Amino acid sequence: MAFQDEKDAERRRKSGHDQKPKSSEVTKSARKRSAAPEVGSSLRMVYQQTVNEDIPPEMLDLLGKLG
Repeated sequence: MAFQDEKDAERRRKSGHDQKPKSSEVTKSARKRSAAPEVGSSLRMVYQQTVNEDIPPEMLDLLGKLG
């Protein structure tokens, strides 16, 4: 494919698909990730508590009737 002129070629090169993120954008995402370990730890703790809960007898009875 041949470009009609240099301006057309330059415009195609600047299409935005190949642009790298700006340093300010990287900094914002890095700040968001700094809180991630605390959130992740809290979610794991709540999940583990849920897994360790006893299954109510009524639920076990219902599951027994299904199987």
